[in-house]
Amino acid sequence: MEPSQNDLERLMLFEHARITAESNYAKNPNDADNLTKWGGALLELSQFGDINESKKMIRDATSKLEEALVIDPAKHDTLWVLGNAHTSHAFLTPDHEEAQIYFDRASQCFQKAADENPGNELYLKSLEATAQAPGLHMELQKHGFGQQAMGGGSSASSKAKSSAKKMSSDLKYDIFGWVILAVGLVAWVGMAKSNLPPPPAR
Repeated sequence: MEPSQNDLERLMLFEHARITAESNYAKNPNDADNLTKWGGALLELSQFGDINESKKMIRDATSKLEEALVIDPAKHDTLWVLGNAHTSHAFLTPDHEEAQIYFDRASQCFQKAADENPGNELYLKSLEATAQAPGLHMELQKHGFGQQAMGGGSSASSKAKSSAKKMSSDLKYDIFGWVILAVGLVAWVGMAKSNLPPPPAR
């Protein structure tokens, strides 16, 4: 499937964000905001590779986000992005018991984020969605989407293989779609907070 212009633009945007964060990390490795941006960019970039590349990028994103939490354990936006990384990893894991471990980690991250920033609707909705995610994962596995996503299963013709590849790609975009929106919102809020005008002089 040929990537769309929008996909290419997103790829370039997040690759630029990754490179910038990596460069900033060399200057200041203790910047939790930068590590969060780096992890978020890696999570977004994980959508553009095959399953193995995606899992590696998600593991790298998780590492950066956990490093940010060592610096600032109460950083709710980092907790939320880490929850999304665990959710993404769970959906790319065909074994339900192994996936459940990632769903549990995601739930813990979303709960901590909600505890640190009470009333945040996004965190509460993420927590709610994660509670339903294991059921969705089981349904996807039962209908063979997990095997297709992992490249398993056999098909009788190249047309069936192409269809399975398209369904796998579509499923991957569906799963990561909400993650894109969420990370974008966090980045936007972070930029908005950093560009607040100074308070008026009294």
